[in-house]
Amino acid sequence: MSNKNITPQEIDLCVSNLGATKGRKYSLAILPWGATEPHNYHLPYLTDCILSHDIAVDAAGKAFTEYGLLCMVLPPVSFGSQNPGQKELPFCIHSRYSTQVSILEDIIDSLERQGIRKMLIVNGHGGNSFKNMIRDLCDSHPDFTVASSEWYRIIPDEGYFEEPGDHADEKETSVMLHYHPELVFMNQAGDGKAGGFRNPLLKSGKVWIPRRWDLISNDTGIGNPFKATAEKGRRYAEAVASSYAEFLRDFSEGDLYLR
Repeated sequence: MSNKNITPQEIDLCVSNLGATKGRKYSLAILPWGATEPHNYHLPYLTDCILSHDIAVDAAGKAFTEYGLLCMVLPPVSFGSQNPGQKELPFCIHSRYSTQVSILEDIIDSLERQGIRKMLIVNGHGGNSFKNMIRDLCDSHPDFTVASSEWYRIIPDEGYFEEPGDHADEKETSVMLHYHPELVFMNQAGDGKAGGFRNPLLKSGKVWIPRRWDLISNDTGIGNPFKATAEKGRRYAEAVASSYAEFLRDFSEGDLYLR
């Protein structure tokens, strides 16, 4: 199989079918996870799902072409955890921790039954946190390994973006312009100006409380989107996908520890 080109049907369950997958041996699954929430006025509600999915598909493609590793990208999960002040906005959907645990365990149950033992979560939403879920699932699924990641933290911003923020900002807007320019409406974008905490420990993250979204941003954006370009997004997305592909190679081989 490594001598032929990969097709989308072989690595992306959103467009695949049984004819493409039957009889294939997949090394692992990739699960994009996002949210349904406003992203300033210029990006779609499903931005976190769309970007985590597209990055995952690119990573799976590179893992195959560069390392001969066959992975399947699952459909993105759109249920994310939301902050106060964001939950109250139109059609922002908040998902409880218990709901996310159930979704994750159902996916693992299904994959494990089919012989898959490893999965990488590619998270696109800052409100989601999977570490405690995964620790708990180690007890009920000791033979299944779940790795968790946030695609926007894989590669540092330096050298790619001038004014990165952390929501509907230059980075997210650039990557969306790269993948789906038809979904970006820059003429409608707010400036993304945002406040923050007064207290230095809260500001540093050493002490944490949920941010009140309505008290820090007028347009739900945090960061200036107007310096975004498709070229910046392309360069960054390619670097992230390449880094993921290397990880997938090592994850598949089990070569993760120094002894």
